[in-house]
Amino acid sequence: GIVGLKSIFGYQIRFDLRYGFPLLTTKKMPFDLLLYELLWFISGSSNIKYLQDHKIHYWDGFADDELNLGPVYGVQWRHWKGQNGKEFDQLQWAIDEIKNNPHSKGIIVSAWNVADLKAMRLPPCHTMFQFDVQKGKLRMQLYQRSSDVFLGLPFNIAQYAMLLEMVAKLTGLEARELIISIGNAHLYQNHLDAAKEQLQRKPLQFPKLKIADNIKSIDDFKFEDFELVGYESHPRIKAPLVIL
Repeated sequence: GIVGLKSIFGYQIRFDLRYGFPLLTTKKMPFDLLLYELLWFISGSSNIKYLQDHKIHYWDGFADDELNLGPVYGVQWRHWKGQNGKEFDQLQWAIDEIKNNPHSKGIIVSAWNVADLKAMRLPPCHTMFQFDVQKGKLRMQLYQRSSDVFLGLPFNIAQYAMLLEMVAKLTGLEARELIISIGNAHLYQNHLDAAKEQLQRKPLQFPKLKIADNIKSIDDFKFEDFELVGYESHPRIKAPLVIL
């Protein structure tokens, strides 16, 4: 049945990365899972075997018998199919554009490919992101059509901050700010108690994210290239996953 929820439409949050890497401290976050999932998006894959191999199972219920999800996030980022079936690598294009045409107001990567929505096992919640370059600082704004603020949003914040740091490394810029604009921001009824518990907790200082140097391309990043430094957090809070 449908789970009750509280929601607002149109909300924005901003993270100044000079204060550290925005990994939630009011509950313990699974850094390894976040990173493996982001590397999977970047790989352009639709198959969840890689995720399962790294103990990520929340996609299992969506995949088909071959473990495919259809043309979801990474597929659109790296293999957007245009006219005549010609593929377009949006993520690589955006990185090149940051280097070669940094004043552009159109450095956008979109996962919302209208023609492909029917073939996706789940339409993308984080739908598009845009880069902005000013005075050697790189900013990114993510637009989410829908956001489960208790479970999903902390993942999105950390992963897009990571992606911003990775692109900044490749383009020789300083990752300065992550902005997230949300369409439907909601809290499920069965997450209310967990959220109230979390609100009682005092936030701690954000950790730092260290990324190896000398990485030449977005496809060269490996799990071992990332190090989370100084992460202190309150204990985990369990809550059931609801996907609508």
